[in-house]
Amino acid sequence: MGSLTQTETITAENVLHLFPDIDTSLARTLEGNNELEGYDEEQIRLMDEVCIVLDRDDKPIGSASKKVCHLMQNIDKGLLHRAFSVFLFDSQNRLLLQQRASEKITFPDMWTNTCCSHPLGVPGETGSELEAAVLGVKRAAQRKLGHELGIKAEQVPLEKFDFLTRIHYKAPSDGKWGEHEIDYILFIKANVDLDINPNEARDTKYVSEDDLKTMFQDNSLKFTPWFKLICQSTLFEWWKHLDSGLDKYKGETEIRRM
Repeated sequence: MGSLTQTETITAENVLHLFPDIDTSLARTLEGNNELEGYDEEQIRLMDEVCIVLDRDDKPIGSASKKVCHLMQNIDKGLLHRAFSVFLFDSQNRLLLQQRASEKITFPDMWTNTCCSHPLGVPGETGSELEAAVLGVKRAAQRKLGHELGIKAEQVPLEKFDFLTRIHYKAPSDGKWGEHEIDYILFIKANVDLDINPNEARDTKYVSEDDLKTMFQDNSLKFTPWFKLICQSTLFEWWKHLDSGLDKYKGETEIRRM
């Protein structure tokens, strides 16, 4: 293999010719960072997290950054990733809601379920078959409940999460960002202590079924699209069976298309 002479200019073409094993993804990421100008620094950092890219049947194809997965120009071409939505209920069967922080790049200031995020394309959170995928999602849910709401892992052990179903939906946030996900629905009943991360959530609230229905009638409140879809379809039916009869809804293998 040759080497650069003192008179040769160090260019990308020369260096990559000499060192073909160089990973060029960093340069591509930096070139695209103008799309994130003006956003919160911590939320920009989180956009580098690696999501699991899927086919229509929830089989992993590979991985891509959170930023790449949430750009509408990519979503409109069919880019799809894995996600989860946690619904945490206390001993009074009240659902814990959060209002997303103003700093969030997608769907800021909107009310939603307890925690909504993505398993990462890392060992322990990725799975191809449903059983492994569910376990990976539960691990991610435990991690994000700690990150967003300060909930200790011992208060939400993996075995207490119930997987109900998956929903496939697509929703724009604004002209630039959006969601296109296969979303794993997780229920958990636990009394927890909160230590809210203000960069993730600006408010939280425990609600009864009637409280939530009243909130939906308030035009001044905005809700995330996936939360509205779940509420309009089967949330209240599941909620009624939280203490008795929920088993018949658990472990659904078909993906619900919405």
